[in-house]
Amino acid sequence: MLTLLRRSLLVLLALALIAYATWIQWRPTSFFLSDLRSSLAFSQGQDSGRGNLLGIQPELQGADYRSALHLHRKLSAYLDQARQQGLLNPKTVVVLPEHIGTWLVAVGEKREVFAARDLAEARIWLGLSHPLELLRALFANQGTARFSDALLRMKARQMADDYQSLFGGLAETYGVSIVAGSIVLPEPSVVDGVLQVGDGPLYNVSLVFGSDGLPLGQPQRKVLPHREEDSFTAAASDQALQVVTTPAGRLGVLIGTDSWRAESYAPLIAQQVELLAVPAYLPGNGHWNEVWSGTPSDLRSRANPLSEGQAWLHHSLPMQLAPSGARAGMAVFLRGQLWNLGSDGRSLAVTPAGTQLVEEAPGARLFNLWL
Repeated sequence: MLTLLRRSLLVLLALALIAYATWIQWRPTSFFLSDLRSSLAFSQGQDSGRGNLLGIQPELQGADYRSALHLHRKLSAYLDQARQQGLLNPKTVVVLPEHIGTWLVAVGEKREVFAARDLAEARIWLGLSHPLELLRALFANQGTARFSDALLRMKARQMADDYQSLFGGLAETYGVSIVAGSIVLPEPSVVDGVLQVGDGPLYNVSLVFGSDGLPLGQPQRKVLPHREEDSFTAAASDQALQVVTTPAGRLGVLIGTDSWRAESYAPLIAQQVELLAVPAYLPGNGHWNEVWSGTPSDLRSRANPLSEGQAWLHHSLPMQLAPSGARAGMAVFLRGQLWNLGSDGRSLAVTPAGTQLVEEAPGARLFNLWL
């Protein structure tokens, strides 16, 4: 009797393992109708033949990352709208928001990931879909948030390939330069024109793609990770900050809170920066008008409480542009609903003459600055 029971349990276990292995391999084809609306918030200045900075504040949902093709279609719709408005030319520099590439971690995943109630549940389904890869990534882990580190690390090569193919392809198709927001990758570098990943710490990085689809320079690493990402991303050195040459001028990229630090601008000034791009992300709905909680101690100011939005205006690009000597810059926020994270932030364009904020409106927002 016991022998029969053991055999039955072994058979059931074997069937369960076969079913699990089959479930892991199954990736159903999905169709998703995304909101492709976009509108022009403002276009400042006149076309004088010197190019322009074009900010795209997208409105993204988790399902936009079901495949790289889904995201490509959405971003193409925004660029088509910009072309119809006469805002694209060989000297255009398109600026996209922070972490727009990080969510490529979800590409090709199961329906359960996108149907999850919150990010925590989505992460569990993601891990269950890749048990062996997850175990290997956990052993290679280098962050304090081990699970987050492992999930990003185990899909890093696919993410890097999708990131270059997607944003490099868009730059080549539309004949523009693209500041491709940012993506979290382990020890990334460009080798012979190809974005590669290594075995070191995770960094939040941005790449600029030229109109030939190839990267300009090395990945720009974030120096001051936000408090919600410093448990799994490493901080880079100020000396890693670089300027790349675009048809519109010498461009420096500062990711998110890096734009708050005067120290971040010194290496760019030394490299004669002319244009500044700030890909940004502010999680949580309604945070722009809430009281600013402060950032690391060198930036904390409690004497006069500020809202999050006021803090961006007082500490970031609007205050730093003039000392940098740059002619113009813009900060672009990621908007939409990625699982339960929410989003906020008003994108802005800055010149020596002043700052213009993007007004709230449904759908994606485009804003343009002629140079």
